[in-house]
Amino acid sequence: MLYRVVRSVLKPLFWLTCRPVVTGLENVPATGAFIIASNHLSFIDSMVIPLASPRQVGYLAKAEYWQGSGVSGWLVRKMFTGLGAMPVDRQASRSAQLALDTAMGVLRQGRGFGIYPEGTRSRDGRLARGKTGVAWLALTADCPVVPVAVTGTDRIQPVDARWPRLQRFTVTFGEPLTFPEYAGMAGKGVPRRIVTDRIMERIAEMSGQEKAGW
Repeated sequence: MLYRVVRSVLKPLFWLTCRPVVTGLENVPATGAFIIASNHLSFIDSMVIPLASPRQVGYLAKAEYWQGSGVSGWLVRKMFTGLGAMPVDRQASRSAQLALDTAMGVLRQGRGFGIYPEGTRSRDGRLARGKTGVAWLALTADCPVVPVAVTGTDRIQPVDARWPRLQRFTVTFGEPLTFPEYAGMAGKGVPRRIVTDRIMERIAEMSGQEKAGW
């Protein structure tokens, strides 16, 4: 119910003010578990991708978003919770494994989970090489990966900007990727690296970003 309420308020607001271009919605599986793997340009990505997706997508977000005080803190908590975000303590010693375990819990329920393989948002607009957690999830859950490219969100919420700006953005959902040739190999480093690089190559093609550190 909270998801429907938040979506019904935020989506018209974004669509009226920013006039986004969203393509490839038919590539999001209608049923079953799936992973959204996207480039990451801005804090706002974790809002616009779930709002654009035809199915609910869960995301991890830093726990600090749930710790604000006053009316603004309450609104932020409700907004993130309503969009399916889940808090994660990035300072915890096992934060990476806890994040993967949380993601697997969502996928095992037959739902969608969103991940930024780069690990953090880009500070210079270039696309960093992906970390292999996305491949571990895809091979362990045996589900498709939908590559997504966002552009323009860095102009809505630039790095270190306090308030968002009204700027047009695009969200492109690519054709789902599957990796049957690596089934059962989630525990092996080389297959994870290959799968991750294939996902990132597709994101790079869709976003047009320059690669950094590949």
